[in-house]
Amino acid sequence: MVGQKADDQSGRQLLHQGIAYRTFRQTFKLADHMKIKAANLENGLLTIDIVREIPEELKPRRISIGAGDAQVGGKQIAQDTERTRNAA
Repeated sequence: MVGQKADDQSGRQLLHQGIAYRTFRQTFKLADHMKIKAANLENGLLTIDIVREIPEELKPRRISIGAGDAQVGGKQIAQDTERTRNAA
């Protein structure tokens, strides 16, 4: 964003000028997975709509944990804890 101040040619003499009279640049670094949806400049006020889009592979997953035998890749797998109990 680059800002510029308009020239004030009204012929007034100022005792103190509070805001610097020069162009400026303001930059912002967005966090990961942030996307700018829209930006609007109205009456000197900049409004930016930001959306956080997290990829599916980074979203938390819910894994159900059951008792007994489990199936992985279509194959039946017995729990190691049952084998350990029977061996002892």
